[in-house]
Amino acid sequence: MEEEKETEPECYERDPQNDRMPSVKKKKKKRKRLDVKMEVISEQPNKIAPLVGYFPSGYDPEKYQEDEQPSVSVFRNKLRPNRLQLVVSPNNSKVDFVGTNYTGEATAPQVCTYALGILDKETQSLKVVPIASNKIFRLEPRIVGLEMCDEEPLEGLKEETVTSEKKADKIRDLTNLYGSKKAKARALKMESLNQKEDPSAEGDMARKIEGLVINKEDLDTIAYTARNIPPHDSTAMIPERAYPLDKIIFKGEWDYLLDVLELLQSGAEIRPNSHPSFVCNRIHRLMEIQDETERKVLACIFSYITHLLKFKDQRSVDNAASAKQHKIPAILRQKFSKMFEDSGSFRLSIEKTNLLISYVLVLTLFADNFRTDLSDIAKDLRMTPVSLRQHYEYLGCKFSRVDQVLLVTLPVPLEFPKQRMHRRRK
Repeated sequence: MEEEKETEPECYERDPQNDRMPSVKKKKKKRKRLDVKMEVISEQPNKIAPLVGYFPSGYDPEKYQEDEQPSVSVFRNKLRPNRLQLVVSPNNSKVDFVGTNYTGEATAPQVCTYALGILDKETQSLKVVPIASNKIFRLEPRIVGLEMCDEEPLEGLKEETVTSEKKADKIRDLTNLYGSKKAKARALKMESLNQKEDPSAEGDMARKIEGLVINKEDLDTIAYTARNIPPHDSTAMIPERAYPLDKIIFKGEWDYLLDVLELLQSGAEIRPNSHPSFVCNRIHRLMEIQDETERKVLACIFSYITHLLKFKDQRSVDNAASAKQHKIPAILRQKFSKMFEDSGSFRLSIEKTNLLISYVLVLTLFADNFRTDLSDIAKDLRMTPVSLRQHYEYLGCKFSRVDQVLLVTLPVPLEFPKQRMHRRRK
């Protein structure tokens, strides 16, 4: 490496006999050659590389005296370690200069990399160090004390959200105009799955859930701490009113339970990997029912049973694979979370699991006209028929055998099993 060395020019006095300007004789610049040893220092994970910042406002930190030099601080985001913030704070000033490597100019495409070279003439060494994250920090002035919030990412996110919503609306409109019946049914199902619960109705939903009657008087000291059953009427004289269906499936939920009926109308197959065996074994009954209202009610009951079982499997310890991809409508998912989840826990407690099972069993009674076989629903609940029988008993059900098949019936008025007393040994 050569170093240029300038010399002062030689001057001559004016010649009185010659009126011309004195000439200046310039000497050639001499260059001093340095033999330096160059070292390229790579980035190290446990050390931070140098940061380079510039001041577009014209602020010059070098014009101050040594005791007035500004302080320099570097901050790292706790959640995102790659995000850095460089802050230069002049003394006795109400303005800080702040630059980041994730907003503003740093978000532009990086077409080149940067490095810092340090030449030490005494040791004749040149060290080349890469700049951290290949970013140059643009230090913008900010008033001390004001909240430093970067609005650019938020604005971009908002614009992106609005754009995606407009795009989804256009696609839905085109599907409704020119799409096939199958495409329209699929779009309607996706819209119902993404439907959010009306915030104004949240209070009404909470009051309904709080009004559920849970009978905890009869205790079984062996299996249960309390009998968890859906809303019921112990004095009802017909099975349909013993457990009112409108207290289980609310009025605003029926429109989000048409997926089974739509699949059947489109000619699609109801498969065991997407629906419980209880539903698959009875799907043929929907084609046999002539009354449209009765068919719709039964299809919605099948759908509600499916969502309850999938919700239980999604929150089980083994997290059943068949339930991972199942989509529960938002209005039902919020309701199930309020009814069956304990605050701060994703897994269902034993008490809440028993309550969910009771809801499923009551709906199976409605689906089979209060005369049902418990073998397939026991398989869906991953329970043995013997253990499931006790759940039916706590709902007030009775059992009878017809052609070697154990059937469950619901006699009215409801009679719940008495508490089992165990005599203590002296």
